[in-house]
Amino acid sequence: MSSPQGGIFALGTASHTYLEFDLVAGVDGRALVKAVAGLREPRTTMGGVNLVAGFRPELWAALMPDDSPPGVSGFNEDVRGSDGYVMPATQHDAVLWISGSAYDVVFDVSRQAIAAMQEIAQVAEETSSWPYHHDRDLTGFIDGTENPTLVDAADVAVVPDSTHGAGGSILLLQKWRHAAVAWEAQTTADQEKVIGRAKPDSEELEDKPADSHVAKTDQDTFGKIFRRNMPYGTVTEHGTMFVGFSADQQRLVAMLESMAGASDGVRDALTRYTTPLTGAYYFVPPLEAIKNYQ
Repeated sequence: MSSPQGGIFALGTASHTYLEFDLVAGVDGRALVKAVAGLREPRTTMGGVNLVAGFRPELWAALMPDDSPPGVSGFNEDVRGSDGYVMPATQHDAVLWISGSAYDVVFDVSRQAIAAMQEIAQVAEETSSWPYHHDRDLTGFIDGTENPTLVDAADVAVVPDSTHGAGGSILLLQKWRHAAVAWEAQTTADQEKVIGRAKPDSEELEDKPADSHVAKTDQDTFGKIFRRNMPYGTVTEHGTMFVGFSADQQRLVAMLESMAGASDGVRDALTRYTTPLTGAYYFVPPLEAIKNYQ
């Protein structure tokens, strides 16, 4: 039985950093995996923090075909809607998601990880995140209402036993910038129509519009995912880091296409107030597969 990386399910952490890396020219993918394995995580914790490590699916599959789910690919092409709307593809070679109870420790460990990998891979994207009013995103709405409990999360997020890649997970990582002024200019009632839920308690609206965020990402339609979204940014520019885990990449692909209106021409209303800046898929291998490279 393969063990998923524990940081995927480590709820309650207050500080987060997402580091995406590109291989240095001429360096083999094996060196990248070995460098990540050498960080002493993701077996348990490193310096009091949780570390989740993922790799571009094609890179991992080339190195470990028996430990890779078939058909998983990177975010190699933009997702396009019928009205010219675009979710950009910004795929990189690896990601480290470092989280902990305080940012000073996350900061120190992040610097150590970057230094340990500097001859192998360079940071291509860096974002730091933190919780907002316990479980709300920066729209003011509760985030992750449909998330499974921790009891059920592994069934949703982890590739099942007896299949290639068992114990691993497919991660969709996107950075979404909010149009805060435009959003806050809407009445609460109009915001609720955009989301499809009541703002105080996240109760789903019975008469939610067909283009509401809830309707366009209905997990009863596309399949369940496990979300670890977090707010990011500054007072003047901020948004949401979408951090979604699934045992099946097609659930994530279908949700993005639905949001963009790629199939029916109807865009998710929330995309009128949020802009995707990045988009990448990573395979997050089980612990045993990464240990093989230590």
